[in-house]
Amino acid sequence: MGTVKKVADWLTTWFTLIVIAWAAFNYFVPATSVWAKSYTGYLLGIVLFGMGLTLSLEDFARIFKQPLMVIVGTVAHYVIMPLVAVLLCWIFRLEGPLAVGVILVGCCPSGTSSNVMSFLSRGDVALDVSIGLLSTLLAPFMIPLLMQLLASKYVAIPWQSLLINALTVVLLPIALGVICHMIFKEKIAKVTVALPIVSQVAILLIIGVVVAANQAKLFSAATMLAIPVVILHNLCGYSLGYGFSRLMYKVYPKGFGYAQQKAITFEVGMQDSGLGATLALTSFAAAPITAIPSTFFSVWHNISGSVLSAWWRKHDDKLGIAQNAGASAEAEAEHAGAAAAVTA
Repeated sequence: MGTVKKVADWLTTWFTLIVIAWAAFNYFVPATSVWAKSYTGYLLGIVLFGMGLTLSLEDFARIFKQPLMVIVGTVAHYVIMPLVAVLLCWIFRLEGPLAVGVILVGCCPSGTSSNVMSFLSRGDVALDVSIGLLSTLLAPFMIPLLMQLLASKYVAIPWQSLLINALTVVLLPIALGVICHMIFKEKIAKVTVALPIVSQVAILLIIGVVVAANQAKLFSAATMLAIPVVILHNLCGYSLGYGFSRLMYKVYPKGFGYAQQKAITFEVGMQDSGLGATLALTSFAAAPITAIPSTFFSVWHNISGSVLSAWWRKHDDKLGIAQNAGASAEAEAEHAGAAAAVTA
């Protein structure tokens, strides 16, 4: 078990660089992963089954213990990211499947990577997990609805296919994982040690499929435009998520403290790009280019999230801000630092 954990930790530490290297390899040798195109749904199902194995009834109960913050954070995610995606498509004049791909990744639930980034930045991980869980459970219904509302002007949206695929890929594996956890209880711990490895390998295979399927078009003039769009989409998500949580502090100061603001920032800005790529390859199979924005997003948000979490941690250490500090702690620490500088 110790060896398995070491491998899992190593994969987690270097995952972003591994993703980049793997994507590059599949670009030059597309036959490596193209065989798995018809299995992407199963691959993501394995990831979400693993997520279900780690969940207990207490995780679901947590949603009801702090319903306001969880619901508000989830609503913010499903409002901010889809609308920012539409705005960016309009600004950059994206059309057709590429625009649909940008909006699709914007309509996805928050990604599991946000939990890691929230932990690294000393955010409220429990709130982060709760928002991620609720947004994921709502995904099979929210994605078809939002896609029909926001993306139908670009192409005909197969909302029935999106609904069925999302239910099959998201809810069913999670439910099976939770049931297995309830049945086997402590014995599951022996399996969950290897889950990060299984999940990351599955995500790598999905990314490999998207790169291989779009090898000829991946860096064309049209698809290259998706790179700045994806970067701006993610950064706007962080900025608006943080700004929204600061605003909510004025409404409910007890709930939206500094740690909660970090959690909501990552929950809004980071997407389940693996789900986006899988749905693109299954529901928009005739236009695999739809999956390209999700692949770019998968690489970029791991980079940006790592940078932001590291900066936040160093920033707090420099100002002496405690992990559970109130929402005004940052301003107070900066004010105190400025006053000390003036006195000196």
